[in-house]
Amino acid sequence: MLGIIKPDTNVLIYGAGEAGLLTYAVLKNDKKNKVQIIAFIDDNKSKFGKKLNGVAIYDAAKIDEQFILDKEINEIIISIQNIHSSSLLEIVDRLSKLPVKVKIVPPVKSWMDGDLNPTQIKPVKIEDLLGRTPIHLNNSIFEKEFNYKTILITGAAGSIGSEITRQISKFKFQQLILIDQAESDLYNLQQNLIHEKLENIIAIVADIKNKHRMELIMEKHKPSLIFHAAAYKHVPFMENNPNEAVETNVFGTKNMTDLALKYNVEKFVMISTDKAVNPTNIMGATKRIAELYINCLSKKGTTKFITTRFGNVLGSNGSVIPLFQSQIKNGGPITVTHKDIMRYFMTIPEACQLVLEAGCMGKGGEIFVFDMGESIKIYDLALNMIHLSGLEFPSEIDIKITGLRPGEKIYEELLATGENTTTTYHEKIMIAKVKEIDRTQTKQKIEELCVLNNELDYELTVKKMKNIVPEFISNNSKYEAFDVK
Repeated sequence: MLGIIKPDTNVLIYGAGEAGLLTYAVLKNDKKNKVQIIAFIDDNKSKFGKKLNGVAIYDAAKIDEQFILDKEINEIIISIQNIHSSSLLEIVDRLSKLPVKVKIVPPVKSWMDGDLNPTQIKPVKIEDLLGRTPIHLNNSIFEKEFNYKTILITGAAGSIGSEITRQISKFKFQQLILIDQAESDLYNLQQNLIHEKLENIIAIVADIKNKHRMELIMEKHKPSLIFHAAAYKHVPFMENNPNEAVETNVFGTKNMTDLALKYNVEKFVMISTDKAVNPTNIMGATKRIAELYINCLSKKGTTKFITTRFGNVLGSNGSVIPLFQSQIKNGGPITVTHKDIMRYFMTIPEACQLVLEAGCMGKGGEIFVFDMGESIKIYDLALNMIHLSGLEFPSEIDIKITGLRPGEKIYEELLATGENTTTTYHEKIMIAKVKEIDRTQTKQKIEELCVLNNELDYELTVKKMKNIVPEFISNNSKYEAFDVK
């Protein structure tokens, strides 16, 4: 008598809805893998005790280690579409403590030819937890904005600049001018675009600090739109190099905005940061000064100056996720500067989609802030990454608290004190109501800062920065001595 052939994998499907039912069908029809769906689990009380395709539905909250062992469960597959990232984070945090593999069904938009393939059901990555809510964009608006236009992108080889490049490359632009001083990264981006058989793309190795070079580029190509993503962004580095931070983030931005006015650019969109809000470090303060300079020009000429402000992006160069992944790969420990430190996160594609959308809707003079969702505790993020790696904390991977770095905040803000927002037609994009400034006086101070910075006396530079931005209060830094009292 033949024995019963046991399945390779016993599975629970998290989500007894339409997506869960589809996942069930895909797994049942998978000829390559022998999968047994043991049960559905769900958070909806009205479904508990019922059956779906003859398979029982259990209360997800009651799935414990004993249940997993008794039913010999190997995997739990999360199959819920359009779930908020905070809810997904909570679910995975709970499941990752159980002795099973936790997998996830990708968003519908990434299914192959509109159909879910079993190979797309993969272990949960931290990126899945922090950016799954899809953004619906109006392509007709983008086509009107980008088609048949010459578009210039500074910092084009960086994390944000390269994604803006990729998204704009889908449209019928006239020319795409890519500027970066990072030769190798720009070359790699150019080769990728050539591989995709994209034409009318010009990659130029150049530095925004060189005004004469930038003017030659502007004069030759006469862009209609500029996306200004070039900046120094690393807080600890810039805390130790304030003159370089001012030279690139302030003077470089001044060069590009002055030239935008001179050459009648239609729109100039600057990429700013939440660190510009009530800055506690040099990097954030330089970005705030750049915002102010743009504000000073917003009533001059025909160029519409637009600023976009958002928090951390997942997977960007030097960001916390790749750092933690590297530390886990090397056996730990994961280093966290403070147990209570919290940050907003957004995926790079999502952030760049919103930058393009804000650029389209901008009339000039706005600071657009993005809905970043809930801020996430970095310590919890580290714990989740350890669990998702199939490792135990602290026995296999520990977390080491290293102390706040100079200029580092525990909490980031998207709005300054006294600012609030007005809504736009896009639910994730708001306009910050900023307090009025004396444009003439502020512009003069910023020009003085750029001249003063050439002396390379960091004390004079930082004191001038604090004079321009009185809310710039240094934190855990030697520059506290220069705070405006």
